[in-house]
Formats: sequence, structure tokens, C-alpha cells
Amino acid sequence: MKAILPVLDESRNRPYYLQLYDYIRDAILAGDIMEGEKLPSLRSLAKSTGLSITTVKQAYDQLLVEGYVYSKAQSGYYAAEVFSHSQKTALPEKSIFSPQMFSMEKELAAGCGTFKYDPACFDFNKWKKCMNKILTEYPSLLFFESDPQGEAVLRAQIAKYLYLSRGVSCQPSQIIIGAGTQQITNQLATILQRIDIEHVALEAPGYVPVKNIFRDRGFAITSVGLDREGLMIEKLPANIRTAAYVSPSNHVLTGAVMPVGRRYELLNWASRNDSYIIEDDYDSELRYFGKPVPALKSLESNDRVIYLGSFSSTLFTAVKISYMVLPLKMAELFSSMVQDYTQTCSKLEQLTLAMFMETGNYQTHIKKLRKLYAQKLAAVTDIFTAKASSFLRVRNTASGINIILQIIEPGLARQLKQEADMRGLPVTILDQNLLMFYYNHIPLSEISPLLSSLIDAWAAIVASSSLNTS
Repeated sequence: MKAILPVLDESRNRPYYLQLYDYIRDAILAGDIMEGEKLPSLRSLAKSTGLSITTVKQAYDQLLVEGYVYSKAQSGYYAAEVFSHSQKTALPEKSIFSPQMFSMEKELAAGCGTFKYDPACFDFNKWKKCMNKILTEYPSLLFFESDPQGEAVLRAQIAKYLYLSRGVSCQPSQIIIGAGTQQITNQLATILQRIDIEHVALEAPGYVPVKNIFRDRGFAITSVGLDREGLMIEKLPANIRTAAYVSPSNHVLTGAVMPVGRRYELLNWASRNDSYIIEDDYDSELRYFGKPVPALKSLESNDRVIYLGSFSSTLFTAVKISYMVLPLKMAELFSSMVQDYTQTCSKLEQLTLAMFMETGNYQTHIKKLRKLYAQKLAAVTDIFTAKASSFLRVRNTASGINIILQIIEPGLARQLKQEADMRGLPVTILDQNLLMFYYNHIPLSEISPLLSSLIDAWAAIVASSSLNTS
């Protein structure tokens, strides 16, 4: 609610109680005070405005008589419904946080016209406790802008976590926090250009949004092929300073894990070529068979690896907190230009995440998530293998939050995706033969009936296509 702080004009003939009445009435009409919202008590408003309780009561009584507010016994005064619903839609300044809007959002979240979601994926009660603690015990921190590099307490927690979980040794001063991998990549592009690197090598196939960012920033791009062990080192540029963007622990499309021998080859290439490696470790924690693969950065000694990480896959999608760990020289360069940036991540969410990690909640959450997602992955793989093997092949089944479905008969990707969308099941088209199916947010108990129904519908599409082409 907008604070009730009217500017009272002593020179006007209009009494103070009517000036206060005018102010509150206008706030209700403008939507600054929303329908059903509680107004300050007589005593608190009198104290904040410097008016007497009698004057404030006169203003409230006038609002009450005219229907702008209503009163509840032993509770206080509340803003009344002034406009009909048809009139409300015409108000340009109507708040989006109306009861009707929240009702709509709740329906959408329940799966009516949107994708499925699983409440078991995240314990919001623990997150809320951490957030409430920030709001009640450290509210003074929120009156200041966030550090452009990211909150120091969160960077310290990330550094500690990376050492214990990924074997990465770094200082908090090397960590840069941003709102998502794409924003982080844009910042990194600026740093690379400052050190005269204008050539990027990308996995092919690879993560398209990153390719688009480097292309739009004017970088020369080399596409480097993959085999079963990941990026083919011999295809990397020679004698050209380059930043090679790789995902060695779990390639987004193939699921390839780069073996340690090839990792050392990649590190040697970077040293020989005066180049850098951008390691995208986006869902390294979510490996379901054996231990998580150590990060490439944990093996290096020449400070040539830029490490990228994100919390989107392990927390919840609405939290866009990503980070990168820069080599020391790059971190020093960034510190000299940090004032050119403003932090786009919510300071409250950063502080909440820092506390979530410090209390051990994040580590506990990851353990539970691995177990839950492993069960989902097994269920999804079993169903597709048993019921859809005549027209699909399942790939990438060791980690992450999705699987790749290879369509045996080409040209059907769009039709299959449309059918999945209608059922609230998230599918992304990679090309005419490949679909990415996200299973992480589907409740475990619903996987079997939902996928069985989907596969039946897909089978009918494939059969129809076969008849039309025969």
C-alpha cells in the first residue's frame, strides 16, 4: 500500500480532515490503496501525520459515509469496492495484484492451460523461513542497492559450496552473480573483448541462446563437432586466441561426459593457444548414477577456465540466480569496471539463498532432489522404452532434468510437441528429429498415466503419417 503521507496546506480554507479525506479517496480511486486493504489505525495515522485522533476519525467517517471504506468491529477500516468489475478493467492504473489476478494465477499453476508442476520439487516453507529471517532480523540491508558483483555473503557461500561439491577452489572476489546464464554471458563477452579475445568456439550441436549472444556481440564463431566423449579437441582453432564454450560434465543434448584424459587435452590446448575455456556446469549436481563428475576447473593449474553455474535447475525456475567464477586476472579487470553495472538479481533473494545455503538447507534439498529425479528419470525411461520404441529412441538418461527423444520418422516434431503442450507436458523441439522432454516437474505418481496417454496419442500421429506417405 502507498504510504498515507498527505501534504497538508495550512493556507487553504479546507479543513485538515477534508484534506486527509481527499488524499485517501484519491489513493483508493487510483488503485494505490486496493480493495479490501486495511487502512492504518486512528492512532498510528494520527502519529504519522501529526494530526489529532479526532481529525483522523472525521476523515475516516466521511470516507465511510460515502462508501470509500468500510469498518469491521474490533478490526479497523478497509478500502471498499468502488468500481464494478467492468469499470475496473478500464482503469489504466489498476494493480496487477488484485484478488482476481491471483485467482487466475492459481488456476494456471494448477495445470489449467499450462504445464504440470510438482510441489515435492521444493520445500517453500524452509525458503520462507530464511526469507522471513532476513526481513525481520536484517531489514536494514534492504535499504541499499545490491553489490553489482553480487552480495558478499552469497559469494562466500558459493565459494564454500563449490569447493566441497565440485572441487573448485576460488575466492569470493572471483565470483560474479547475475540474473541468469544469458546475462552472465553478456558480461563475460565484454570482459573477453577487453582482453582482445573476439573468437569463440562452440559445441555443435550446443546451447543456442549462448551462440546468439556471442554472434550479436560481434564474435567470430567456430562450431566444433562432438563425439561420444564430448568436444573434439583436434577441431579447435590453432594460433587464434579463442574462448571455447563447453559442457564437459553433461552435454545438454547428447549427455556426453568428457573423460579426464580429454579434459587435460583441452586444458593443454588453452595453455598452448593463449586461450580460455568457458565451462558450463549448469546441472552438475543432478547426476543420478555414481558420484558427480568433478568440474574441469578443479583440474586446472594455469587459471584458464571460466566456470559458469546456475541455481535455476535446483531451486525453482522463478529464481534467476546464476554466477561465474573468473580467473584471477579477469576478476581484477571486472573489479575495475564493476561500477558500470547494476545488479539485476533481487537482493532479498540473494540474501535468502545465502542463508538457505548457510543453514544446510540447500545441501539437504539437493540430496532429496537427486533421489526424486532419479525415480522420475527411471519411470520416464521405462515407459518410453516399453511403449514407444517403435517410433522413438531415448537418449541422455544419466543426469539432468530432461531426456532427448529421437523420432525415427522425421518431420513429426511439431505435431508431437503440440500434442504434449495440450496435455501440459513440457517438450522443446531441437530439430525435425529430436525432442527434449522435461520430466522434473511432473509429479511422480502422475508420470505413468500421463505418459501412457501421451504415447498413445503420439502413436496415432505416427500411424496417420505413415498411412499418408505410403
